[in-house]
Amino acid sequence: MRVAYQYKLRLTKSQVINIERWLDMLRCQYNYLLADRFDWYERNRCSINACPIVCHLPELRTNPDYYSQKRTLPNLKKNKPWYKDIHANVLQDCVKRVDLAFKRYLKGDYKGNRSGKPRFKAKERYRSLTFSAFSKNPIKGNWLNLPKFGWVKMIYHRPIPDGFKIKTAIVTRKADGYYVTLSLQDDSVTTVILSEEVSNPVGIDMGLKSFLIKSDGTDIPIPQYYRKAQKRLKKIQKAVSRSKKGSNNRKKVVSKLGKAHKKVTDTRKDFHFKTVKGLLDNHDLVAHEKLNIKGLAKTKMAKSVLDAGWGQFLSILSTKAENAGLITVGVNPRNTSQNCSNCGKKVPKKLKDRTHYCPHCGYVADRDVNAARNILKLAVGHPVCNKAYRVSEPIGGVGKKPTL
Repeated sequence: MRVAYQYKLRLTKSQVINIERWLDMLRCQYNYLLADRFDWYERNRCSINACPIVCHLPELRTNPDYYSQKRTLPNLKKNKPWYKDIHANVLQDCVKRVDLAFKRYLKGDYKGNRSGKPRFKAKERYRSLTFSAFSKNPIKGNWLNLPKFGWVKMIYHRPIPDGFKIKTAIVTRKADGYYVTLSLQDDSVTTVILSEEVSNPVGIDMGLKSFLIKSDGTDIPIPQYYRKAQKRLKKIQKAVSRSKKGSNNRKKVVSKLGKAHKKVTDTRKDFHFKTVKGLLDNHDLVAHEKLNIKGLAKTKMAKSVLDAGWGQFLSILSTKAENAGLITVGVNPRNTSQNCSNCGKKVPKKLKDRTHYCPHCGYVADRDVNAARNILKLAVGHPVCNKAYRVSEPIGGVGKKPTL
């Protein structure tokens, strides 16, 4: 099982200078390796499908990949001795980032979706570095030993459980300081857990009027953290646009703007974690829709959809349910708002119609409550009732439909 714990670092002035120097050297190396990839790409491709009889043929060279560029690191340390201060694994992670960015540009991800052309990193755009080799006891009290960097102080607010092993540590520069994210692994805990029966299941319908509505009729109000902070963010953004580029005053205001945006992000994430805890404490099965969030983010509702953070919430729900041995089921959202949850007949209605009334059976309910009950029925394959549903499928994956 893999989990991630994040802690804030309390670095000294000398450590801040050192880590900024590391980040700048890694940024330069990233840009150099990316330029090498672009050079090969321009020399070995042809933009047209035919050439004249007499033409210049560039000298072909081997395609630079992850392994060939990683083999250049020893020569880099010989030619530029100051790179010896950086741990080898940190430099190798820089090569891996270049390889991943270029592969997504040419081939795409596992779904075939291609990313845009990779950009060279500006001074403030390379913000993190990854350590992947540690001693046996890298943590002593509230101190963390980073390879070749030394001991750093952190706010150790969450002790690491016994038996967990640190695999990687990502040090990230954010608006309000430096953070370290520890990736932990525990081989003694299995991620697939079997359950004899699931009691008290619930279906949830995500919305913009309320954050979510349960199939039992209760709802959770939507906080709208970004919309509430818009006035303050607009005021700070105006100060940024009025300040002179490159001035110290602009740097201060930009830092203030970053902290304001980070506060919105942190409060939204805290709300998501608390909402997930409330759901999993009271329900063994949570059914939800498989929403096309990227598609909704391109509509007129984009600001409200992104402010709600449905994608982050569903990701947290899936991870926490898997760790707790509970079930999350994603269902097809097609006609969940149109069908009657009592008789199953389709009752067409527009988005402005907020009450569901079925002319076939006379059932009347709130539109979102009716949708939540349909989601629950699709998840368990049975009308909503208080009986327990027996489950024979492995638990923990979103979209895994339990059998009765």
